[in-house]
Amino acid sequence: MKNLDMIITLIGIMYGVLLILVAFIRNRMTEAVRIDALFMSKPSEATRQLNLAAGLFAVGYGIYSLLKG
Repeated sequence: MKNLDMIITLIGIMYGVLLILVAFIRNRMTEAVRIDALFMSKPSEATRQLNLAAGLFAVGYGIYSLLKG
């Protein structure tokens, strides 16, 4: 079970890194995973920075979880 927890945490960290990249790189793959496009009715370039904040949070929490466990 501990191994599964680590795999899920690492997937979360990778998704966080991808969200950070969304804030800076514009291509088909990054546009598909934008958080602001999923939850906002009219996403724009101004709302793209929400992905950076969400990505930093996901990576930080994932690293914290790995160090704590």
